[in-house]
Amino acid sequence: MVLKTFGWSFAVTALGLVAAVFYGGWTAFGIVAILSILEISLSFDNAVVNAGILKKMNAFWQKIFLTVGVLIAVFGMRLVFPVVIVAITAKIGPIDAVNLALTDKDQYQQLVTDAHPAIAAFGGMFLLMIFLDFIFEDRDIKWLAWLERPLAKLGKIDMLSACIALIALLITSMTFAAHAHQHGGAHVDKAQTVLIAGIAGLITYMIVGGLSGYFENKLEEEEEAEHEAEEEAKRTGKQVSAVALAGKAAFFMFLYLEVLDASFSFDGVIGAFAITNDIVLMALGLGIGAMYVRSLTVYLVRQGTLDDYVYLEHGAHYAIGALAVILLVTIQYEIHEVITGLVGVVLIAWSFWSSVRRNKRLEAEGSPAEA
Repeated sequence: MVLKTFGWSFAVTALGLVAAVFYGGWTAFGIVAILSILEISLSFDNAVVNAGILKKMNAFWQKIFLTVGVLIAVFGMRLVFPVVIVAITAKIGPIDAVNLALTDKDQYQQLVTDAHPAIAAFGGMFLLMIFLDFIFEDRDIKWLAWLERPLAKLGKIDMLSACIALIALLITSMTFAAHAHQHGGAHVDKAQTVLIAGIAGLITYMIVGGLSGYFENKLEEEEEAEHEAEEEAKRTGKQVSAVALAGKAAFFMFLYLEVLDASFSFDGVIGAFAITNDIVLMALGLGIGAMYVRSLTVYLVRQGTLDDYVYLEHGAHYAIGALAVILLVTIQYEIHEVITGLVGVVLIAWSFWSSVRRNKRLEAEGSPAEA
């Protein structure tokens, strides 16, 4: 089971590390290994959340997620994305950006660093909305009940998530503008960039999440109608044809997953620049990490881990919230990638431990009931 699920990841790891040795010797090998671990630790919460969405899809779309999705994640986000950032911010062509990345690495890194406020605002807002929509929803299973009960009551207020997210964005951009004024006003225009990028992140979340939710509801309605039609057919002995919206629903869920994965990878791509400014090593290291995140997602779905350890999804969403806040803070202040990675790992480990304790308690009580 493990080999079947992680086989491709192991193969990509071996190829990536060998390529690193050929490209830059044992130093390159070490850098790629560190980047892989960084990406996995930063994206573990990504795998848990992905699994929650992926388990709603059929085998065909799960396969698409693992093939086409991997190409988008590895090549799109980890290789093309840093180049596109430089091309847009420096107002140069993509080919010139690649040449710059390969020939003048310091200049390339400087351009990506300049683009960081916009990237962090977009990714931070997208992830913050995911977290807020999760904690404001009333759930049967509550992890931190003392916090989640009052938040679920607050969640009955319409558009609360969007209001809080926009307030957070306003505070972030105003703080950034104030700081820029104090330091000679060199980055005053960047405050506007942060505001625009953040709103773009919010709009992206609403469009993709809204379409995904709409088609998911349609799918559930169709399944109910199909079930009723089958029951009717049994009673009357007539044949009925059911309309399947599964394709559309799964497509939008797949689209939502890809945008989600892209948002999660922002911190990995930006964090990678703290370790190396070599685009080839970055693509190798982050690509290996991205493969493990995919494999881990599928493993969680096939093993039914999320059903067994009910608080894992909570822990992952709290990790998303922490990551969103960290991304917004990094617009103004530097936060070490180790802290970013550890926050997510600690929250997920805590939720896993809580799930194990819950399972033991229910076992002792002899009750399979939900807590």
